[in-house]
Amino acid sequence: MEFHEKLQELRKQKGITQEELAAALFVSRTAVSKWESGRGYPNIDSLRALSRYFSVTLDELIGSEEMLTAAEDEKKSAIEKYLALICGAIDLLLATLFFLPIFGDGKGLSTTLFSLSGIEIWIKIVFIGLIGLSALNGLAGVIVSYFEKALWNKHRIATGLALSILGSAVFLMTRQPYAGILYFVILLIKGLLIFKSRDKL
Repeated sequence: MEFHEKLQELRKQKGITQEELAAALFVSRTAVSKWESGRGYPNIDSLRALSRYFSVTLDELIGSEEMLTAAEDEKKSAIEKYLALICGAIDLLLATLFFLPIFGDGKGLSTTLFSLSGIEIWIKIVFIGLIGLSALNGLAGVIVSYFEKALWNKHRIATGLALSILGSAVFLMTRQPYAGILYFVILLIKGLLIFKSRDKL
């Protein structure tokens, strides 16, 4: 008997609903429904809570192969969550480009983005938009990393990579090397983090 079948049987023997089980474990009813339908496994903490609640051992509740699968899924989810959090925080730091005097004004002087003169207004708007989008994507990445939505995390990471590539290209083509190099370094850092996380999955 597989885990989801055992869980259904234990719940029915106890005479409780999915809502009541969810409330006892401090999880959502949707989570219990997913576990019972075989569409997902609880994390290790929830497995322990289930074991205590039904007064069964973990071995009785879940087989060793299923336990390994659940542990691997939890590890993968944790790595993806922290990757999204770190990449989001790095992108969020790009908001400092609004205030750092790293833009060249064409006269050999460094200035902040808002004080930048000597360029066409549309280029300045592109700079502001690009930095703003990068920072907003970073903020969204930090917020999304707290939810158990792997697809959202992947989208934020992919969007951050695309914005880093675009930022590097735009700033280097418009002869703003410091901003371009900063975007490129951030792109390299995120690339290394993604590469390292894939090794651990």
